[in-house]
Amino acid sequence: MKGKKEERRKTLNPAMAGDVLPMEIISEIFSRLHPQSLLRFRSTSESLKSIIDSHNFTNLHLRNSDNFNLILRHNTNLYQLHFPNLTTAAIPLNHPLFYTNRIALFGSCNGLLCISSNNEIAFWNPNTRKHRIIPHLLIPFPQSDINIHFALTIHGFGFDPFSSDYKLIRISWFVDLHNRTFDSYVRLFTSKTNSWKVLPNIEYALCHVNTMGVFVENSSSLHWKMTRRYDKFQPLLIVAFNLTLEVFNEVPFPHEIGGGEEVTNSASFEIDVAVLGGCLCLTVNHHTKIDIWVMKEYGCRDSWCKLFTLMESCFVLPLKSLSPLGYSSDGKKVLLDLNHKKLVWYDLKSEQFSYVDGIPKFDEAMICVGSLVPPSFPVDNSRKKGNHSSKTKRRDDFLSKGFKLTL
Repeated sequence: MKGKKEERRKTLNPAMAGDVLPMEIISEIFSRLHPQSLLRFRSTSESLKSIIDSHNFTNLHLRNSDNFNLILRHNTNLYQLHFPNLTTAAIPLNHPLFYTNRIALFGSCNGLLCISSNNEIAFWNPNTRKHRIIPHLLIPFPQSDINIHFALTIHGFGFDPFSSDYKLIRISWFVDLHNRTFDSYVRLFTSKTNSWKVLPNIEYALCHVNTMGVFVENSSSLHWKMTRRYDKFQPLLIVAFNLTLEVFNEVPFPHEIGGGEEVTNSASFEIDVAVLGGCLCLTVNHHTKIDIWVMKEYGCRDSWCKLFTLMESCFVLPLKSLSPLGYSSDGKKVLLDLNHKKLVWYDLKSEQFSYVDGIPKFDEAMICVGSLVPPSFPVDNSRKKGNHSSKTKRRDDFLSKGFKLTL
């Protein structure tokens, strides 16, 4: 009996898997595992190390991965919790940036986080602990007019599936307070070239101070809430930057709140953009209630769907901000970030709330997929649907959807 047990243990040993199963089956099985388990297995044998370290396996694992983490930021600290169960204790993450009193999150994509501190920016995989420092780029301050003042800088991080390239955009604004005008400076970093390039200025102004563009994977675009002029009473817009075409465009609002590319900026409500379940999400805060909208088919105005409405009277504290983060494993609940202080599950059917206990203090939260993708890794185009032959054709297809293009 003892001999049979030892023989069974040998058969189930990951290091012996290559002697029992074909490599294709091993790869398919292992592609469902958590990155931490794979990192342990790669040290058990050279054959497993060769499989796990290969580009093909990294792509397969990313394509099949259902391992997600909730990333929390509080001052200089970052934490990770397994999502969606959120039952395990928060794990402190040792990020690669030092000599800082604050960390900024610029986005998450394919398991990589883009983080910044003290003008230093890094692409970082918190599971493999590999990182890449992005070349520093000075902000071009105008020197001609004393009335012009630096306003702010925002960033957006995402992935271009057609060139298999990670890109980081930076937009800086300078404001003429006397004439109420502004100038913008747009720069784009591409991972493949490891360099920044100049893009045309944009005729949009940021109407709300935030630092992170919302990346929606099925659109290959980053999103912000903006206006056409540096004036709080200007109409609001959802402005997107397409990482493939490297152009800006405007995303239409739901018919109920405007139906066009802009809505009147009113003190009676506030809007914000997010991503939920891979779709562009819009929150409309009427101060007495908050509507959550989801764009089911990106770029199609008629596909906007009101997912649910929350009454502010349901909450003890004043509802200053609300951001949807993700669905539960059965899709029946949505995790919400309330005022960047509390996490709460909202049941879509019963319309009941349940607060998540044991969460450390946080200022920001986002979902990040668990992957083995290194910061300089070219992801296979095949993980995306469709592959167009030229940038010109992609631009024509893009415009045919009814977007308003801004060059």
